[in-house]
Amino acid sequence: MDRPGFTASLVAGGVAGVSVDLILFPLDTIKTRLQSPQGFYKAGGFYGVYAGVPSTAIGSFPNAAAFFVTYEYVKWILHTDSSSYLMPVTHMLAASVGEVVACLIRVPSEVVKQRAQVSASSGTFHIFSNILCQEGIQGLYRGYKSTVLREIPFSLVQFPLWESLKALWSWRQDHVVDSWQSAVCGAFAGGFAAAVTTPLDVAKTRIMLAKAGSSTASGNVLSALHAVWRTQGLSGTAGRRQMGSLFIRRCSALELVARPLCVSPAPSRAHRRCRA
Repeated sequence: MDRPGFTASLVAGGVAGVSVDLILFPLDTIKTRLQSPQGFYKAGGFYGVYAGVPSTAIGSFPNAAAFFVTYEYVKWILHTDSSSYLMPVTHMLAASVGEVVACLIRVPSEVVKQRAQVSASSGTFHIFSNILCQEGIQGLYRGYKSTVLREIPFSLVQFPLWESLKALWSWRQDHVVDSWQSAVCGAFAGGFAAAVTTPLDVAKTRIMLAKAGSSTASGNVLSALHAVWRTQGLSGTAGRRQMGSLFIRRCSALELVARPLCVSPAPSRAHRRCRA
């Protein structure tokens, strides 16, 4: 991988991730409270929608940067020609590896953030300290498996679809898509992927918010989904679908950051990737 491309992926991915996560944090809080076992209003409703933002502010840049750099690096290693029918497979593999790496940073930040979001009266540092005292380091990684199980299917749907839509649009207009066009493609791809993986996202949230020692806290995704189904039915697994449109902001932000950094306009490297 050439050095300028590596640097652009690192900086563009990190800056785009931080910008979007902070700007749209209230929507993420609402999503978490909709998925919480105590219900939306008991979890805080519309009050204190920036609870947990310090955790996101600290973890967002390294999380996003780790994903984008890994994604680009794996693509470079596989080195599939842009016209090859194997290109979607390359995108899937690169995105999957990127998610596994990024989750090492994302999960601890996500655990602290989500618990703060449903306990607005407790400070982020207080929640972080309690997790370490009561559960140790493993408490910060509770939900790692469920997060990976959510992120990989999401990426397997999202990235190949986004890349294919951009390639098709570029081909039809005979030049590389603009930032707004990439964002439109991302909105469709991200929204579709979010709808498909909503139940897994609900399970992930329930596992992270569960009381220590409970059956849900063990991290069993099927058990968490069964509990949601038993208490809330099908509607209980729909707490994330309305958030799929967040992907359009991530794509747009990533394109606007990457282009001034002189990311190569070649179809195989032009558009830097992002997640919901």
